[in-house]
Amino acid sequence: MTAALTAAPGTVPVRLRSTSSDRIAWLALGAVALLLLVFLAAPLLALLLQSVQDPKGAFVGLANFASYAKSPTLWQSLWNSLWVSTLVTVVVVPSAFVFAYALTRSCMPGKALLRGITLIPLLAPTLLSAISLIYWFGNQGVLKEWLQFLGIRQIYGAPGIVLAEIFAVFPHALMILVTALSAADARLYEAADALGTSATRKFFTITLPGAKYGLISASLVVFTLVITDFGIPKVIGGNFNVLATDVFKLVIGQQDFQRGAVVALLLLAPAVLTYAVDHLVQRRQTAMLGARAVPLKPKRAPLFDALMTAYCGVVAALMLAMLGMTVFASFASFWPYNLKPSLRHYQMGLFDAEFGEGFVNSLRMAAGTAVFGTALVFLGAYLLEKTRAPALLGSGVRLLAMLPMAVPGLVLGLGYIFFFNAPANPLNPLYQTMTMLTLCTIVHFYTTGHLTAVTALKALDSEFEAVAASMKVPFWTTLRRVTLPLCTPTLIDVARYFFVNAMTTISAVVFLYSPETKVASIAILNLDEAGEIGAAAACATMIFAASAVATTVFWLLARLVERRTQAWKHGT
Repeated sequence: MTAALTAAPGTVPVRLRSTSSDRIAWLALGAVALLLLVFLAAPLLALLLQSVQDPKGAFVGLANFASYAKSPTLWQSLWNSLWVSTLVTVVVVPSAFVFAYALTRSCMPGKALLRGITLIPLLAPTLLSAISLIYWFGNQGVLKEWLQFLGIRQIYGAPGIVLAEIFAVFPHALMILVTALSAADARLYEAADALGTSATRKFFTITLPGAKYGLISASLVVFTLVITDFGIPKVIGGNFNVLATDVFKLVIGQQDFQRGAVVALLLLAPAVLTYAVDHLVQRRQTAMLGARAVPLKPKRAPLFDALMTAYCGVVAALMLAMLGMTVFASFASFWPYNLKPSLRHYQMGLFDAEFGEGFVNSLRMAAGTAVFGTALVFLGAYLLEKTRAPALLGSGVRLLAMLPMAVPGLVLGLGYIFFFNAPANPLNPLYQTMTMLTLCTIVHFYTTGHLTAVTALKALDSEFEAVAASMKVPFWTTLRRVTLPLCTPTLIDVARYFFVNAMTTISAVVFLYSPETKVASIAILNLDEAGEIGAAAACATMIFAASAVATTVFWLLARLVERRTQAWKHGT
């Protein structure tokens, strides 16, 4: 029987008992909830418990916090993390806003190419930007004299962290701001023109208010990404300590798990705070486009278009310079004395440093994350949006699905140590396996995939499920024959997102690998620590190349699938 019957006008719908299809859907959603509880909530709880225990496991309350608070290194690292993150945010958000403004409000040529170049940092580990800066401005860098001219003694430390982070987080801010500026109603600008409003006043009274929520979100995202990043401070930070490197030193270097848990919770606090502020801001956001809105089409303005082209060209050139230097140095025989191209660093990385095994492991982990992560995310989103889940179960899964967005990868990985490495845990055999690395990566990037799937599902009319229920068709048949074909392009996008992030991630797995499961990004970190920066550059280049090839393959697959499953959109 169906879950509800359509009532006659003026009557109340009659709720009937749940069907076997409903109960199977609840069991499936319960399984998703169980996975998120075990691989997300439980590790975070273990981290919290570790912070209030002594090395023998006895409860000590806030003693670990009080002890660490007395150390001047805490306040120095905390201050360093805060001001560096703030400075990067202050630089990146306005810069990305101008770039996004050029893409959406000008008629400059080559928009697609310039936009594509800005996506380069997403295809490479954050270590690449740090390695590139060392070759540009390091002790044997090409432009090291420029630093002295600018009054900077060396690139190692805060200057290097700031510059590398600007490169790494720029595309994240740009994507948000392009979306914010794309939602514009041309009628507002036409009315302003009719009233003789100047361009400056239109910008401050129409454009900025319309994009303010995007600006706030971009600022919070950039701040969180910088304060929780581990790779860049580890490579180019030198003696400049931040919270992320403090966690690594305490856990790996000193085996001080209690104080490491304390710093991890401190690292978690700003991420949770920024997520809460962003959630509050989103609740207050109002729609900028109504049913009668007219899309804004930029008008040609030769001087303005030329200025925007020049600005975006400079930004794109800087992006290419960062990537290009790493690629060039990876082929240099012996930097800086013999720049003749050779494969020496690639041979060293692939064979001597066993990067080849790590690269294969990364491909395995990325493929597993893309396949199983996409399946889990889409199944969870479908069961939440298209079935009659009990209120308590549905609310719990929604909360768990959003939680990873506020949990830095370094914190999640540390929680996995405390939870899965416990001898009494029946899941202990998973520790340091490829399965563990894959599950951790899926959980780490779960929220973005979930939101993408939910957005696609909300665009589908609920009549599909209503008709299926009235015909006693189980939900899995509707899912297989209707929903999946319609949402296949979205599934490919989610799979691409999982694959690329799994190839480049460092912080989420830095605590969890073994010699047999070491991944490529960790191998780069080890090469840098060993002073083999040329081999590290070669390996970073290989990861970028693999991510670029995978992105192209996913794009081609999306085009092919769209032709086969989305023909109805084009009337064919």
